[in-house]
Amino acid sequence: MKNIVIFASGSGTNAENIILYFKKNNMAKVVAVFSNNQTAAIIDKANNLKVPTIVFSREQLKSEVFLQKIKGFRPDLIVLAGFLWQFPESIILSYKDKIINIHPSLLPKYGGKGMYGMNVHKAVLENKEAETGITIHYVNEHYDEGKIIFQKSVAVDKCKTPEEIAAKIHELEMDNFPHVIDQLLTSNL
Repeated sequence: MKNIVIFASGSGTNAENIILYFKKNNMAKVVAVFSNNQTAAIIDKANNLKVPTIVFSREQLKSEVFLQKIKGFRPDLIVLAGFLWQFPESIILSYKDKIINIHPSLLPKYGGKGMYGMNVHKAVLENKEAETGITIHYVNEHYDEGKIIFQKSVAVDKCKTPEEIAAKIHELEMDNFPHVIDQLLTSNL
């Protein structure tokens, strides 16, 4: 059985969806959820689903001790699901091509530092884009520049608010993220 470690900063709907997906699938399991936000809703969601949680600071993230803590869970894949901090090079090098992220746009459009969540959806709306979507990509040392694994688009030309765009993106994330993770793990990375 493969091990998945999730990093999340907020509500954790993607993380929860991934945990539930793999609870029904004997091929992999989420062995831990790491969060940089002690009040993040994902902490309670993960605890309710009997997944260990670890809360950490920016300083801890950069430490060798933290890297060893991750290694203790023996992850086959590290999944960033709404995690907003940049990963340190030490973790990226230790898990090359084994760290993935989901981004709420069709990269390279609307990527980079500060481009997350509603910031992305507002930019898409302001630029009158006919479509947007999700991108699942490998994590490297630059925000949203890792090799693209999967993209899915959706029409947003009729959307009047960033919230309407967010709802369409959320649906794409829920439908596709666990399946892409499953495919990656099945292909033995």
